Amino acid sequence: MIRSMIAGFVLLILFAGCSKEIEEYNQPAAYWYEKMIEAVGDANLEKADDYYSSLQSEHIGSPLLDEATLILAVSHMYYEEYLLSEHFLTEYVKRYADADEREYAEFLMIKAKYMALPNPRRDQGLIQEGIKAGEAFSRKYPHSKYGPVVNTMVLRLYLAEASLNETIASLYERLDKPGGTNYYRSLKPQPWIDWDEVDPADVPWYKEMFEGDGGPSWYAFLIPDTQSVVSRKKVDESDWFSINTDLEQQEDIERKMTGPQ
Repeated sequence: MIRSMIAGFVLLILFAGCSKEIEEYNQPAAYWYEKMIEAVGDANLEKADDYYSSLQSEHIGSPLLDEATLILAVSHMYYEEYLLSEHFLTEYVKRYADADEREYAEFLMIKAKYMALPNPRRDQGLIQEGIKAGEAFSRKYPHSKYGPVVNTMVLRLYLAEASLNETIASLYERLDKPGGTNYYRSLKPQPWIDWDEVDPADVPWYKEMFEGDGGPSWYAFLIPDTQSVVSRKKVDESDWFSINTDLEQQEDIERKMTGPQ
C-alpha cells in the first residue's frame, strides 16, 4: 500500500512537471519578454536565449523583439561571450535597427571583436577583422560620436598586429631565415606611427613564461631533441614539405608576392 502511494506520488510529480513544460507554449509576447528579462537578471543567459527563441518563434512581428535582441547582445558582451554578442548584434542590424540604432549596433560589433582579443600574440585573423571593421565604420560614419573610441581600438589593434609580426619575425631570425624576418618586420605600413617609440605588448610574467616571444624558451631543455614526436618513422629533410610547409619555400612565395611586378 505504501509503495503504491509513493509510486503514485512520483508519477504525480512527473506529470505535473510535464504539464508545466507543456504550458510553456503559446504565451503572449509580454510573457516571453518578462521571462527573458528575469533570466538575464539571474545571469542565466542560456535560459534567456531559450525565452528569446520562443518570443521570436511565436511573435515574429512583435515590437518587443527590437529591444529584446539588443538586451541579449549587451548581456552576452557583459559576460564575455563575444561571439554570441556579435550574433545578436548582426540580427539586430539586419531586422530591427533604424539609422541611428544601426550606428550604435555596428559600434558594439567592433567592440565585441576588440574585446574578444585578450592576448596580443593570438588570432591574427581576428585582429585584421577588427581593423577592417573599424576603418569601415570611420568611413561610413565620419562624424560619429563613437569615432574617438573606434579610432583608439583600431590603433591598439595596429599595435597588436605589429607585436604579433615582430614575434613571427623573431622566430624566423632564430631559425636563420632572413627572408621571413625582413618580410614580417616590413609590415608596418602606418607612417603616422613612430614605431621606435612603441613599447612591446605588456604580457603578464606568468603568461609570458609560456607564450614566448620568438626567443629561446626557459623550458627548452625539457623538450626531446627528436625529428618527430608523432611518428616513429625517420623523416628526411626532402620529405619535410609534404608534412609541414617548408620555411624556405614560404620565403620564395613571399619574395614573388612582394617583388617587382
